[in-house]
Amino acid sequence: MPPVSGRALRTAAVLLPAGLAAAHIGPAATWLPGVRLLLFPGLAGTGRRRHIALTFDDGPDPASTPRFLDALDALGARATFFVLGEHVVRHPELVRETVRRGHELGVHGWTHDRPWRPAFARDAEEVARTVRTVHDLTGHRPRWYRPPYGILTTSRWRAARRAGLRTVLWSAWGRDWTADATPASVRARIAADLRGGGTVLLHDSDRHSAPDCWHTALAALPAIVQDCRTAGLTVGPLRDHGPGPVRGRSTGG
Repeated sequence: MPPVSGRALRTAAVLLPAGLAAAHIGPAATWLPGVRLLLFPGLAGTGRRRHIALTFDDGPDPASTPRFLDALDALGARATFFVLGEHVVRHPELVRETVRRGHELGVHGWTHDRPWRPAFARDAEEVARTVRTVHDLTGHRPRWYRPPYGILTTSRWRAARRAGLRTVLWSAWGRDWTADATPASVRARIAADLRGGGTVLLHDSDRHSAPDCWHTALAALPAIVQDCRTAGLTVGPLRDHGPGPVRGRSTGG
């Protein structure tokens, strides 16, 4: 999950007329932690003061997700998994198992693409399709949306809202998707931004990250949960965190 660079944003501006580019990609400024925490605390996943929301992106992945489920069982912790629709349909039993173990599912999109061009109809259909697919498989309708790469555009914000989802990014991450990440570096990065009411981002798959980097996130997980508990914070999914779903016209589920 590489960060949004200034060069990437300039590329988007070149591809689109200036006014349209600003309207489309402008919300991506919320990717910046300072902007998000100061101006949009709900988008940063700010919840109950003594609670930490633990979240994972990019699954489900049969090579790695079951290992995270086992680790969370051993820790007595539950989390929110932001899933990709194209992988949900390939691994339906893993999706059901995740819910059976008490975890929550959020929508990460149908595919893990970068949204440089506006695609209102496509984004609306893909978000709604993921909602329907998760609901049909599990009987539970997702409440949350996190765009791939954390890049929130006008069309993706609108698609989530139309599907009745609340968009949530994060307040602390471990940069666990990088090739040079270590369990210690992941733990330290999260600890640096760990505050009560925060939302932690990790990844349970390396499909869109450095090969095998999920091992690093998995190894760091017990220490991260312990750090939260030592600080007197409970750890759980977004459903226990405080913020609720937006009201909007539903297009699926």
